[in-house]
Amino acid sequence: MKITKLHDLYFKEFISADEISAIVTSLAIQVKNDLPKDEIPFFIGILNGCFVFTADFLRKYNGNCEMSFVKLSSYEGTTSTENVKNLIGLNEDLSGRTVIILEDIIDTGTTLQEIYEIFKTKNLKELKIVTLFYKPDVYRKELPINYVGKSIEDKFIVGYGLDYKGYGRNLPAIYQLTTQPNMKNIVLFGPPGAGKGTQAEVLKEKYNLVHISTGEVFRFNIKNETELGLLAKKYIDAGDLVPDEVTINMLKEEVNKNSDASGFIFDGFPRTESQAKALDTFLAEKGERINGMVALEVPEDLLVGRLLERGKTSGRSDDMDESKIRNRFNEYNTKTAILKDFYQAQGNYYGINGVGSIEEITQRLSDVFDTL
Repeated sequence: MKITKLHDLYFKEFISADEISAIVTSLAIQVKNDLPKDEIPFFIGILNGCFVFTADFLRKYNGNCEMSFVKLSSYEGTTSTENVKNLIGLNEDLSGRTVIILEDIIDTGTTLQEIYEIFKTKNLKELKIVTLFYKPDVYRKELPINYVGKSIEDKFIVGYGLDYKGYGRNLPAIYQLTTQPNMKNIVLFGPPGAGKGTQAEVLKEKYNLVHISTGEVFRFNIKNETELGLLAKKYIDAGDLVPDEVTINMLKEEVNKNSDASGFIFDGFPRTESQAKALDTFLAEKGERINGMVALEVPEDLLVGRLLERGKTSGRSDDMDESKIRNRFNEYNTKTAILKDFYQAQGNYYGINGVGSIEEITQRLSDVFDTL
């Protein structure tokens, strides 16, 4: 579950891709079971929104069939204009055929009424309607709908072929219109020695954000022997990785402690894609989202030299041995850096040149923060 922004509006995940798949499968089975054994139906998908549903439905339909797409349009923005345009794309002779209309969503029924009017003159054997989603609260027609995948409330949705001003059709799940998040939540990212901690201290003051460092959270919980700290220490002492669930629960506690915050800078978390997905879900439950991952990008050789120099005064043994430093970079590149792809896929990755003075880098980061 997560919140995504399309143009000027925000949408919260409403129906998962897995649930959609189960609904489509069920509809295809129902339709197939209700048809005579040797019937070859003619399916008609309504463009633009229905192309994803139609493709998936036909793959689930276990039988011979024919199909075509037609185009009608009755949406502008987020509300129905009830001004349906002409039907385009129906050229086949359908006399004596069973025609099954595949709709992505039926709300007021204006499009459906138009379809019935058009097919009155087609001399069909039978006409049936299959809709993935149905809004009973606003349906104004008396025409029968033979198959309904899921009834939903009258809120604007996007995803799985449905759009808002052209955006959102490619989302694999269905998202529902929601209120604008109040927080600015940033994942501050970068390899060891990139200066995340230094920049986080500056930026948290500048933007009135709470800085959550995973390392500090771990140390606090372990030192104070909290329930989660003791559990984490048990894994650490055994030489095992601390499970994601423990780490995530620690982060949740920190966020919940600061429920009135203007937002958060997450430093050192998430480290894996599963953690990133868990963070999205947690924030979405609060009506919030990750505004972006902002990453400091610095050449590895420069960072190795920087860490070796730091080791002369820090006393940290892992900053004094180049082989250990290179191993940390290998861990970063093979495991954590995959998050770059995760956030890039969301359009939320922002790479920043991390070479320069603290002030120069802060300004580059601020230029991005100001847009998020």
